[in-house]
Amino acid sequence: MDRALKIGAVAAVSLLMAGCGTIQNALPFNLGRGPDADAVASAGERIPVIAFDQSLAPSAALAGRDFFLPGPQAVVSWLSAGGAGDNSVQHVIAARDFTVGWRRKIGAGAGNASRIMSPPVADGGRVFVMDGQSTVSAVDARTGNVVWRTDVRPEGRERGGFGGGVAVSAGRVFVGSGYRTMTALDAATGAVVWRTPVDAPIHGAPTVAGARVYVVDVDNQILAFDTATGQQVWSYRGIVEPARIMLASSPAVTGDTVIAPFSSGELLALRASNGQPLWQRELSRTSRTSALSEVRDIAGRPVVSGGFVYSVSHSGVMAAVDSRSGQPLWQTPVSGVQAPLPVGDVVYVVSKAGELSVLNRQDGRVYWTRDLNEGRIRQEGGFLGFFDRTVRPSWAGPILASNRLILVNSDGEAVALNPKTGEPLATLRIGGAMYVSPIAYDGALIVITDDGELVSIR
Repeated sequence: MDRALKIGAVAAVSLLMAGCGTIQNALPFNLGRGPDADAVASAGERIPVIAFDQSLAPSAALAGRDFFLPGPQAVVSWLSAGGAGDNSVQHVIAARDFTVGWRRKIGAGAGNASRIMSPPVADGGRVFVMDGQSTVSAVDARTGNVVWRTDVRPEGRERGGFGGGVAVSAGRVFVGSGYRTMTALDAATGAVVWRTPVDAPIHGAPTVAGARVYVVDVDNQILAFDTATGQQVWSYRGIVEPARIMLASSPAVTGDTVIAPFSSGELLALRASNGQPLWQRELSRTSRTSALSEVRDIAGRPVVSGGFVYSVSHSGVMAAVDSRSGQPLWQTPVSGVQAPLPVGDVVYVVSKAGELSVLNRQDGRVYWTRDLNEGRIRQEGGFLGFFDRTVRPSWAGPILASNRLILVNSDGEAVALNPKTGEPLATLRIGGAMYVSPIAYDGALIVITDDGELVSIR
């Protein structure tokens, strides 16, 4: 009887669609609108926007071969979104018990007019984090107690901005905001030290290095500010590209070079002292299977390690580039939105499709790949059991912590893997969806969930 009812319902709907093409737009669950119906996102909806047609083939020459990983080191500060100015953190001592130490609601989560787009930072025994509505909190790293909270929204502006992030250095917390401001707060009290208006919203976290703090706005303009006064020292505008991923990257700084990632797929190196361009690389390609792969955003932070810049774009190019000349060492087809992790002899990278790959740092050849979504893909939605949509978890990370590779996902899991083989070691249920990679501080991993909860994994 149930099968007959389903067949009858579908037949009736089919007749209605045949009689009036406009009716199908009003049907529930996008019934009958075809496979591309879910390709249009409403404000705040997270959906996959590329075809899952890319995978890296392991190299036969590297099959079964071991590789070097350095031992773990203690983390006494995590100053910028990527840990340090160059966004390079190799192997940390953190989360050895792999249990939740504490959890704390720090404000608004993601919603129709809010986003959590950048990781927390930590220094001086405190974790500093921005919620989905531009409120910055200082949280005791050991207990999770909130020390202070400061709303950095300009007076009278309760709506109209989202995103942004924080960096910390020398007793100040630097805040980039979707409300078109750069702000410095006193790390001890949360009091505003200076506030500088900018021309466009800032969705990513700033990077602090020396006496300068650097940030990229939504118009692909990189801005440099004096950390003491807030004065804008210089700016440089790349190619404007409105199509972007709802994650935001941060610049990398090495010596007197700052490397800026843009949503146009440009990777641009500039002199940190004056903003003079040094070199530029394009990390983009066009897919034959999906025009949406032309979203070229470099949403994952570029990482500088061993004299090379490792970066990956959404449109399907991962490259290792000489940090001084911009000349490519190698490139390979990976579509991703998370920062790669160069450590020891290898580079770990997770693709948009949920494939974790380990590449040789010297030539980009692949040791192995693992499908993180094996056993996690499911069908949801639909109408009377028909027209379900396939759901694949999104992944953030990885970070190498206490001899385990840790990633988090949109299903609310933190997953530990063997860094040499990719074999699963443990899974910790956090609860809320996570789209932002963990940080390490004082023996713990700290992660922010999409509903605005800060969690310490001890």
